[in-house]
Amino acid sequence: MAAEDRPQIYLITPPVLDLEVFPDLLARVLDRVEVACIRLALASRDEYELGRAADAVREVAHARDVALVIENHLVLVEKHGLDGVHLTDSARSVRAARKALGADAIVGAWCGASRDAGMTAGEAGADYVAFGPVGETALGSGRRAEADLFAWWSEMVEVPVVAEGALSEDMIRALSPVTDFFAIGEEIWRTDDPAKALENLTKAM
Repeated sequence: MAAEDRPQIYLITPPVLDLEVFPDLLARVLDRVEVACIRLALASRDEYELGRAADAVREVAHARDVALVIENHLVLVEKHGLDGVHLTDSARSVRAARKALGADAIVGAWCGASRDAGMTAGEAGADYVAFGPVGETALGSGRRAEADLFAWWSEMVEVPVVAEGALSEDMIRALSPVTDFFAIGEEIWRTDDPAKALENLTKAM
């Protein structure tokens, strides 16, 4: 597969960030591996905490021309100079988010393993649709997004597709021909050397 045809990396932050440590760790990862976009996906609902994290991650990301989106919190996008939003309620909020953020913002939608939800999100103006989990995980409904969903989507639909959830090198190898992005998070952050772990995963593409 030619380099320009290879999927791109979409990095997901850990759910809890130590702002004394994480910005430097993120910088090391971004300096080693080319990343297209970062998703700030924090467990916290505290606006002050989210805002501090958004500012810290944005500084590292934008210094390297990497886009930064935040999970669900539309109001923080403009306030903290972020590039857009990743919605976790399937296609339901896409139209409203597009209207609120304008044509230039990134609006992405997580659609589980539902082809119909993905198509609805795309028609409503999503810039990308994320399907998953692709690997074995106890999270969510446990319903996996199978390879044939990605194969069908890449053949039939123009909207870029993201594969995420319990990714392994084997899964990445198998899905590389039929996906545009791999969303990678816990797969690297739980290791001793996230930059090296990400490098190893990208080699599987």
